[in-house]
Amino acid sequence: MSNLLFEIGTEELPAGYIEPALAQLREKFTVKASDLRISHGEIRTMATPRRLTLIVEDLAGKQKDMREEIIGPSAKAGLDAEGKPTKAALGFAGSKGASPDDLQIVATSKGDYLMLVREVPGQEVQELLPDILHQLIVELSFPKSMRWGGNSSSFARPIQWLLALNGGEVVKFKHEDIETSNISRGHRFLNNYEIAIGGTSAYENQLAEANVIVDPRKRKDAVVKTINEAVAASETLSHGQVFIDSELLDTVTNLVELPCGVCGVFDQKFLDLPDEVLITSMREHQKYFPVVDDKGNLLAGFVAVNNTKTEDESITRKGHQRVLRARLEDALFFFAGDKERSLDELIPELKGIIFQARLGTMLAKNDRLVKLSRMLAEKLAPEDVEDVCRAAMLCKADLLTDMVGEFPSLQGVMGEAYATLSGEKPQVALAIREHYMPKRSGAELPTQTAGALVGLADRIDTLAGCFGIGQIPTGGADPFGLRRISLAILHIIRKNRYSLSLREVVHKALALYGDKVDGSSATVDAVLSFVEGRYRNDCIAKGWDAEAVAAAAAVGFDDPNDCWQRIEALSEMKADPAFGVLASSYKRIKNIIIDNRDTAVRDDLLVENAEKDLFQLLIEVRRQMEPLLTEKNYRGYLKHLLKMKEPVDVFFDEVMVMAEEPDVRCNRLNLLTALGELVLQIGDISMMHEG
Repeated sequence: MSNLLFEIGTEELPAGYIEPALAQLREKFTVKASDLRISHGEIRTMATPRRLTLIVEDLAGKQKDMREEIIGPSAKAGLDAEGKPTKAALGFAGSKGASPDDLQIVATSKGDYLMLVREVPGQEVQELLPDILHQLIVELSFPKSMRWGGNSSSFARPIQWLLALNGGEVVKFKHEDIETSNISRGHRFLNNYEIAIGGTSAYENQLAEANVIVDPRKRKDAVVKTINEAVAASETLSHGQVFIDSELLDTVTNLVELPCGVCGVFDQKFLDLPDEVLITSMREHQKYFPVVDDKGNLLAGFVAVNNTKTEDESITRKGHQRVLRARLEDALFFFAGDKERSLDELIPELKGIIFQARLGTMLAKNDRLVKLSRMLAEKLAPEDVEDVCRAAMLCKADLLTDMVGEFPSLQGVMGEAYATLSGEKPQVALAIREHYMPKRSGAELPTQTAGALVGLADRIDTLAGCFGIGQIPTGGADPFGLRRISLAILHIIRKNRYSLSLREVVHKALALYGDKVDGSSATVDAVLSFVEGRYRNDCIAKGWDAEAVAAAAAVGFDDPNDCWQRIEALSEMKADPAFGVLASSYKRIKNIIIDNRDTAVRDDLLVENAEKDLFQLLIEVRRQMEPLLTEKNYRGYLKHLLKMKEPVDVFFDEVMVMAEEPDVRCNRLNLLTALGELVLQIGDISMMHEG
């Protein structure tokens, strides 16, 4: 057993490339080791902007031996009448580098065949590693790669060195013109010299001595520590604390090898800007952390993280303050200019922004949003129709502001700010911001009605439009993010317990496009099928019973909220032993009635007592269940349905469904179909039958 250390040294990598690259290194090595029968222990990855590192502990010295059993020609074709090998057997053995004497006869389902059995000894892992590690370099993928010099392969940034050690011995191979060695390099500015690494156990410490914290987890802790220390040491901001954004923290961690915090200040006048503008100005361009007081209010300060120590921190501080001041002056200028025009005045200019080449402008989308939002509000929140429509009218206007032009991530945020300054109702202003929520999977959902309904309308309009022009996601391609949009629609509906017909809303959304799209029922079906697929996957991912999800969705998904309620009822009732028996009986019913749809049962054609009893109970139970169905009391409904279990069992024991008399046979099929219809009000429980 030995430990493998592999480091790819590069020019500075973009921060967002590092974590995906480490995940690929781990995954690809794991797969290759498995395919080559190489056992190993824990796999660890580390990185800085200048290196990607793979560490494999307890790596086996040899591949595992393998026993091969290779079937050749049939015994009839491979052996002659005297049992001697024919040309077929000789050719087979020769192609495998074996002697005909090594072949043996084995019995198979197709008869006797010749088989070669051989033991393949494992190779030394040190001999296999050059090819494995070289493949890792070549197979790593990045959002953007480059070629440099005369190289034929590409990488995210130029590779500067390759360190490969297994058990202290260099794994020798060459990539382009770079040969592997035991050499790494220290911090670019503080210790820019070569370091002969003594092995895996010494790797971290040797780099630390060269001012490189190679473990991202330790480096993140160091970032947090240094920015907190910088604020505490500030003369003017020591009473404050750092506002730590987790995404920014991850980014900064992958921008430096040795984090050194510097606290700076800015003019109080910039606090007149909305908080999000200040935070975004600091975060997006400069990667600075804001400083807040104990109530979370922004203070006129920030913390920058440098990648090196400085002799005179005041010079560094002034540099950061000068750069940030220029950014904030721009933001203040944009903010002042934007305030001169109301959102209402900006709406006509939306005609200059293309929503989608074949679907028209943002002005046309804005008009559809108002109409679709009104429809949703009239159904789900009639008391909020006015606010919902006003928010829908204004929600895209801030796309035309200078502030959003500079910081696209502030769309919605600036709309709320400008709407508030214009005197719009608080709920309307908030809806402009919240209609973009959730911005990503698992993110916060709208907190109030107007934002939720406008957000639904916005996403349904996009979903319907894209399907209407055939822009349907295929495989991994989803340029309009329709999978994410579908999940957002479902999560908003779920949170607010909205009961609505998706079919009706999608049909309306398509109609609002006019002749720009295919608004046929086939398109509506395609949209619903797509959303249902996301719905099923999402439910199962959240831990819901997969059989209950399938059973409920199979009989009706049009109203997702109603489907959720039926899933909950089915999941709960599944624990009742009687439910399993009923599910089995319904599966039998389903197989018998096949395509029969008639539920008319004639009393005079009921012959056996078992079918008479079942019919009478059906009438009684149906009468009791109808109000429960209206109230959507699905648990109560299923409890009443369980009363049918024993009469159904007796019916199958004592009654021949497929009777010779056509009228009697048809009547019995209708009786079972009527019973099946009661079941299908909740779900196709045959899918919940085991066996």
